[in-house]
Amino acid sequence: MTSDSDLDIFLVTLPGLEDALRAEAVEQGFRAPRIVPGGVTVRGGWTAVWRANLVLRGVSRVLARVGSFRAFHLAQLDKRARRFPWADVLRPDVPVRVEATCKGSRIYHAGAAAQRITRAIQEETGVPVSAEAAVAVKARIENDVCTISIDTSGEPLHRRGHKEAVSKAPLRETMAAMFLRQCGFGAAMPVVDPMCGSGTFILEAADIAAGLVPGRSRAFAFEHLATFDPAAWADMRNAAGAPKAPPAEPRFFGSDRDAGAVRMSRENAERAGVSAWTDFRQLTVSDVEPPEGTAPGLVMVNPPYGTRIGDRKTLTPLYRALGRTLRERFAGWRVGLVTSDEALARSTDLPLEPAGPPVSHGGIRVTLYRSPPLA
Repeated sequence: MTSDSDLDIFLVTLPGLEDALRAEAVEQGFRAPRIVPGGVTVRGGWTAVWRANLVLRGVSRVLARVGSFRAFHLAQLDKRARRFPWADVLRPDVPVRVEATCKGSRIYHAGAAAQRITRAIQEETGVPVSAEAAVAVKARIENDVCTISIDTSGEPLHRRGHKEAVSKAPLRETMAAMFLRQCGFGAAMPVVDPMCGSGTFILEAADIAAGLVPGRSRAFAFEHLATFDPAAWADMRNAAGAPKAPPAEPRFFGSDRDAGAVRMSRENAERAGVSAWTDFRQLTVSDVEPPEGTAPGLVMVNPPYGTRIGDRKTLTPLYRALGRTLRERFAGWRVGLVTSDEALARSTDLPLEPAGPPVSHGGIRVTLYRSPPLA
């Protein structure tokens, strides 16, 4: 078992967002951040695990690596799993589930490995097992080494807990936060989203400007572990601070042609506690104007994607209208455009810079295209 004060903590994110997540981890003061495929590792104790869940915007889930051992066959896995100090982390009254993966190892059957570890936990500690358990034990067997991690998040962290109403194919909050970061968003910068859907970009920007932590409205799996200290956790949440006073005028502006999307966005902003920072209106793309009295900032937009044959033809006029509106009216504003189709992005005629790596969004590979300030 790893020392409580020196856990290897794996911050999982969507492939393509590792650089942005590492930058956020550095900014938040996490120790020894290092990029690995699919995320970033940091070092720290259980309080660092809690804080990662509470404050990091770009992380999908937080895995605490609690120990490892060699195992060359299932009998050895069974024996060593029985000797593992599960009681240091798992509570006897809280159900768990075990998930296993195998790669490049003599143990190659993940289902059999999970079964052996499950039985070892049950018989050695009495911890109940349930397929629906909130606490997940993850065993990764690679090169004959079995690494044991605990998923400390539970529900994926993009589910902030205050956005109940969603549009079709909503952008995940974690993605929105990292795309804002990649576009150079700062708390004082106004943001406009002319196709806001359920308001994800606007809500994330307002959250950041208001000084709110993303995990404030939800519970986490680590609250059910033997390592959890409710008083210390309460202190940490309280120390996260009250929101900043809202500005006299909204700073984050969303619009959509669909009245239902505008209503959802307003309701979500109210639940998140950022309605005073935001303004949502029903407008077509061609009717969008820069907010009066607002300095140039950032236009963030996630238009419909072309995912089927023929979609590009029907969507090209929409992208052209978007580009025309921004070029003609938003001088000095920078643009961040998320789409799965480079040809659609180029049809805006915006001065787009070379794109970064694609990111998987609901099985579709999307790319963030950015522009410098528009002339």
